[in-house]
Amino acid sequence: MDGNSNNRVEEGNFSQSDTGADFSTLPEACIVYILALTSPPDVCRMRAVAQWLLPAVESDALWLRFLPDDYQQILARSAEPPSLSDSSSKKELFFRLCDSPLLIDEGKKMFWLEKRSGKKCFMLSARDLAIIWGSTPRYWRWFSVSESRFSEIAYLNDVCWLEIKGVINACMLSPRTNYAAYLVFNLKTNSYGFEDVVVKSSIKIGDETTARRSYLKRRMRHRRELHSAEERIPYPTQRKDGWLEIELGEFLSRGGEDIEVEITQLGSHWKRGLMVEGIEFRPKDNL
Repeated sequence: MDGNSNNRVEEGNFSQSDTGADFSTLPEACIVYILALTSPPDVCRMRAVAQWLLPAVESDALWLRFLPDDYQQILARSAEPPSLSDSSSKKELFFRLCDSPLLIDEGKKMFWLEKRSGKKCFMLSARDLAIIWGSTPRYWRWFSVSESRFSEIAYLNDVCWLEIKGVINACMLSPRTNYAAYLVFNLKTNSYGFEDVVVKSSIKIGDETTARRSYLKRRMRHRRELHSAEERIPYPTQRKDGWLEIELGEFLSRGGEDIEVEITQLGSHWKRGLMVEGIEFRPKDNL
């Protein structure tokens, strides 16, 4: 491509193809169909360099294609004021659902959209999980923290048997999408019982089960030397919201089967100081 061609692209004059066809004369419905085959970030970039695309880029018809088919049903489950559904445009609604996660199901779940794909994301709150001894104050306590959107998080007071389970149905997720599940948590400064302790996690869908192992405590700067097999066990990572997360496994969403996620640590030593916000499900790029 010569320099003049580069200038034409940078100036946004690419309504004509190499064959001379003028794309700007296409019906808006046709342009919307083509744009919907791309992604929300692609659409926003194209808007910046081609003013003739503006009507299609801003149209409700386009952004409805990026919203999930069941978005109205999800909004109806909101635990927050319904004004979100009164957004002036579907584009505005899309980005609000990306930037402002929505509490649903009496505040026990959180829903949002992944901005780059429009895929659905969910977090099950600690109250939506099955935690062994979770209703016994001697072992677990429940209280609110400013760092969480949920009204309560679970705090491990003292246990030797750690077992947490969560279930989500595949029909709630975006279809034919590779997802990963994550435990979202923190450890208090006075926590104990997690140093060099491996937790096991599994994801079960029907008769298929996948398992993996993780550490809950972040790697210390000065640690004992580990064997190579132990070095491959992942450590938690810091999130932008201040919480930690570990990946529990991944799966392909299909059909209407339940996805059962479980985290266990059944050692004989006691543990304290784990704060559980929930289990998060979001798309993962490796298919």
